[in-house]
Formats: sequence, C-alpha cells, structure tokens
Amino acid sequence: MDLQLANKTALVTGSTAGIGYAIAEELAREGATVIVNGRTRARVESAVQMIRVATRRQALELAADMGTVEGTELAIQRFPHVDILVNNLGIFEPKAFEQIPDSDWFHIFEVNVLSGVRLSRHYLPRMKANGWGRIVFVSSESGVQIPAEMIHYGLTKTAELALARGLAETTAGTGVTVNSVLPGPTESEGVSDFVDSLAKSQGTGRATVEKEFFETMRPTSLLKRFAKPKEVAAMVAFVCSPLSSATNGAALRVDGGVVRSIL
Repeated sequence: MDLQLANKTALVTGSTAGIGYAIAEELAREGATVIVNGRTRARVESAVQMIRVATRRQALELAADMGTVEGTELAIQRFPHVDILVNNLGIFEPKAFEQIPDSDWFHIFEVNVLSGVRLSRHYLPRMKANGWGRIVFVSSESGVQIPAEMIHYGLTKTAELALARGLAETTAGTGVTVNSVLPGPTESEGVSDFVDSLAKSQGTGRATVEKEFFETMRPTSLLKRFAKPKEVAAMVAFVCSPLSSATNGAALRVDGGVVRSIL
C-alpha cells in the first residue's frame, strides 16, 4: 500500500532506537523525509545511517534533548516547519509509589508530556495554516490500565491521551489530525535492557522472564509476547498518512489485546 508520504517531512522524537526508530524507518520507507532525534550526536548519526542503508533514503539529524526547553527551541529553530510530528519521546521507571519523590514526578512529566506540548504548540498552528498535518502521540496501554509498579509513568500516558484528544478538538475542518497510539508491552531498547537485567539477576533466560511477565504482570495479553517495534510503527505510519484523514481524536491500540474493553 502506498501511504502517499512522498514530499512530507516528519519529526519523530526519541527515534534512535526502539519504537521511535522503527517509526522513523517506516516513514522513510514510505517516502517521507524523516528528522531523526536523540540526545547525542553519535546515536543520531548511527540511526540515520541505519535508515539510509535500510531504505536507501536520506534522513536528517537532530541531536537535542527534547525533554528540555532548550532542546525544543533548538528543534524549532532548525526545523520551523514539518508536516508530521510524532511525539514518541518517553521514559519509564518501575518504582513503588511511596518511593517516588517530587523530582521524579516533575522529570517524567516534563519528558513524557511537556515535550509534546511544546512541539505541538509550535507546529499545530502552522499545520492548520497549511491545510494539512499529522500529530501523533505514542502513549501506552498503561495510560488506560495504570500499572501499580510505576504509577507516575501511567499518569503521563493518560495525560497524553487527554492532550491528543483536546488538540484534535481544535482541528475541525482544517485537514489536520491529532491521534494517539497505545502500544502494549513492546521489545523496545529500555524493555530489552530491563528483561536482560531481570534474567541475569534471576539466573535464567530471556524467554523465561518474558513468559513469567505475561503470566503475572500482563495476564490479559492475547499476544502473549512482547510486540516488535515495527508492529507498532505500521500503525503509526498509517495514522500519519493522507489515507487516515477520517481518523481524528482517536486512541488506537496496538496493545496485543492487553486492555480488556471494546472501546
């Protein structure tokens, strides 16, 4: 399927690895000029090179910490206009509620939520003026089913759902859409590192840890495995395309059936 993304420019935050990288590669494969973002130049350059090899298309570099005001300002200065904004940047940390200090709450909210707020505040009016645009927030099933082991993370993912829906309400009749995508447990870089550390501490293998995770932590999963980043990227790429013009203000699940609800 041709997603009609040729001549579109897309900024994907946090796109040097995991879901973000998979989204960037898929958009590039579909013809978009992708701006790859990460905190360090080395990682950005590496991701750009990987995209060039995988897709035979050029990609642009943006080494900036989008979880800060300074990083956002740098992005806007270098790339004042984009057609597609994918707010993928996010961090997580399993921690008991009683042990989460104010500093952690502020930090995770700024990275996961305010990064998208700041970028959308700049790009959304320009997309409306241009008569076309796509903004996608990569939320999580944790925004619907708040995980007890990291409540602060779940709260930020719920906030992203509300933010996306609220922004969508401002786009009526403009040709711009704002949606959120909710991955379930996915084999991202952070998750892979977490699984590896658990396997090492328990003296077992990754397969055993994964099996136990879906038996005890996410028993409602129908997929019964970690999703691949490219499986999430396929949904995001479609939502970014002109073909998805009738989808706006939606929360689209790629959660492996973890959320046990129809809506």
